[in-house]
Amino acid sequence: MIVVGIIGILAAIALPSYRDYVLRGQIVEAQNALSTLRANLERHFQDNRQYTTQGSFTTPCPPDGTPIRAGTFTITCSTLTATTFTALAVGSGPTNDFKFTINQQDTRATPSAGAGWTLCDTAWLTRKGMACPAS
Repeated sequence: MIVVGIIGILAAIALPSYRDYVLRGQIVEAQNALSTLRANLERHFQDNRQYTTQGSFTTPCPPDGTPIRAGTFTITCSTLTATTFTALAVGSGPTNDFKFTINQQDTRATPSAGAGWTLCDTAWLTRKGMACPAS
C-alpha cells in the first residue's frame, strides 16, 4: 500500500512537469515557423521592394489566406501590405490558447497563452512563469 501511495505522489508531480515539457516543444515549432516566414518575407522584400506579390514573384505569405501548418499551429499573415506584414501563429489542440506574432520590424509578441502563462507584447515566451522582458 505504501508503494502505491509513493507511486501516486510521484505521478502527481511528474505528469504536470511532463505536460509542460511537451507543450514547450510544440511552442518552439510555431516560433521557428514564424522566424522562417519572416526571413523568407525579408528576402522577397529585398528582391522586389515589397512584401506582396510582384509580377511572377509570389509572396511567401499565401495571398489567398491558405494557412501554413507548423505542428499544432496554423500560421497566417494577418496583415500584408507592400511595406508591412504581421504573421500570426494560432495553436490548436493542446496549444489551443496560444498565439504568437511577428512583424516586419521583428517585433515578437505573445498576445494569448495558456493558464499560468504571462502575456507579452515585446517577446515570445517559451515557458510558464517566464517574465516579459522590458522593451
